[in-house]
Amino acid sequence: MEENKKLIVVPWDFTQVAENALEHAVKISKMVDNDVCLLHIIDPGLATKEAGIRKAKLKQAAEAGNAKYNMPVHFHIEKGSIFSSIAEYANEKDNNVSLVIMGTHGIKGMQKLTGSWALKVIVKSKVPFIVIQDAPGNHEKYRNIVFPVDFRSENKEKMKMAIFMGKYFDSKIHMLVAVSTDKSLLKKTHANLNYAIKYLIQNNIEYQIHEVPKKKFAQQTVEFSQQINADVILIMTTKNITMADYMLGASEQYIIANSSKIPVCCVNPKASFAKVGQFMYG
Repeated sequence: MEENKKLIVVPWDFTQVAENALEHAVKISKMVDNDVCLLHIIDPGLATKEAGIRKAKLKQAAEAGNAKYNMPVHFHIEKGSIFSSIAEYANEKDNNVSLVIMGTHGIKGMQKLTGSWALKVIVKSKVPFIVIQDAPGNHEKYRNIVFPVDFRSENKEKMKMAIFMGKYFDSKIHMLVAVSTDKSLLKKTHANLNYAIKYLIQNNIEYQIHEVPKKKFAQQTVEFSQQINADVILIMTTKNITMADYMLGASEQYIIANSSKIPVCCVNPKASFAKVGQFMYG
């Protein structure tokens, strides 16, 4: 892969959802001129022979991607746990990772008791994740992006990703605003909304504001996204997420595993997809 070129990473487990994630990665890579890399995680205790078989199989998958999509698809193997090694690879500065696109089967079976496996991987990352379930649609770009806005100060951090998508994907940002009866929370929400509007206008990005009464905001976000046939939902993960969130179900889990299988872009607090100034001023 070219030196200093940004990298889109696809965690690879030889399943159909991983193939779906690769299709999304190829689509985005053509918009932003990034390389694509299949990342496979193996147990450190895996026998040498089996590790060799996995590597050969991974190489074969990358070569199949080269042929199918007519573009370079790289591959890499890391030893460790999927819950830490994917994020660690993405966070390593020398790897120059801009984005991780990960396939998931949603929340099924025992995961309903122990929490979303996808969320456990995501919250350790310094770069955004796009979590997908299905292959991308036939349309060329991600046109409609849902951007939930509430009272949390972390909302401002996902703004850089919204600007990025708006510029590179030619997206319309649909800001979904939770209107609270609590005056203090409403004031904070409006401050976040005004912040978002300011930078969307400065960057000439199309947007629309939609208000809903604050109830189950995660559910409202998914329902609204279904109504407008959204291409992506852009969310912040919970800051300092705890085991209780995994056990009881953080709101992110509901959105990530949405039944409409809409891709979800997850930005962690303090994530660094791009320098703010790179996009904020034009």
